[in-house]
Amino acid sequence: MVKHLLLCYRRMFKLNKKRKIICKVSILQKYVKSLWNQIVGCCIGKSIKYRKLSRQHSSSTTTTAAPPSSPSGGAVPDGGFNGKCYCDHSKESLEDLVALKICLLGDNQIGKTSFMTKYVGKEKGEESFSTTGLNQMDKILCVKGARISYSIWEVQGDVSASTQIPIACKDSVAMLFMFDLTSRCTLKSVISWYQQARQWNQLCSFQTAIPVMIGTKFDDFVQLPLDMQWTIASQARAYAKALNATLFFSSATYNINVNKIFKFITAKLFNLPWTLERNLTIGEPIIDF
Repeated sequence: MVKHLLLCYRRMFKLNKKRKIICKVSILQKYVKSLWNQIVGCCIGKSIKYRKLSRQHSSSTTTTAAPPSSPSGGAVPDGGFNGKCYCDHSKESLEDLVALKICLLGDNQIGKTSFMTKYVGKEKGEESFSTTGLNQMDKILCVKGARISYSIWEVQGDVSASTQIPIACKDSVAMLFMFDLTSRCTLKSVISWYQQARQWNQLCSFQTAIPVMIGTKFDDFVQLPLDMQWTIASQARAYAKALNATLFFSSATYNINVNKIFKFITAKLFNLPWTLERNLTIGEPIIDF
């Protein structure tokens, strides 16, 4: 009898010990998961749960007016991710949004404001927040069931820019370095803008914003002689390579690559299955990466 009780006691002792080990392992797993979430959240400025966009949710698309004809004579379609999960819910509640910041940098009179208002879908200056040297607009999207709010900050390219760059670049998840395709001096300024911006953009100790280089006024650029187009395109590609940035030629007037640029940024941030096609043909809106 005593031997039987002793055997039962030993079994209970082993069982309790096993349960304690399982409990400790479970606590450790939760701690490691929480730590990993914080690390990844630091990379994008938000919690990891926003990167895990549900593929089971579908969202409706909005109907927009057809854009004007492109310089080549055809309409320029610039829809969403496979036409299913990229929509504007700007009138919904602002609760539970993934708030992300994007900044636009470049010289004066290169089309930054026109580019921003074309994407947001507002007339120039309409419902925008403006301070000395800064313009700001918001765009709310629905992607894979998650609602994203892009806060877009434009730094005006005047003498006050040096004091406004820290405000615009701090915590930005993407930085858009813009230049006028018909003005080579604005292209040369991109390097200076990049150097200033990088001093103030540090999401965490090992991650910085996505760099994108954008040539504006493509509709005017295609009117230049082909040899001049080739020279400017080659120099722009070299600069983009030096900055490790993706290069886009765009036109706000004809909505060329405007939405595509932000779709590219969204796909990069949230690891969405969307493929960007490279285009190096002179006379067409170049995309290089």
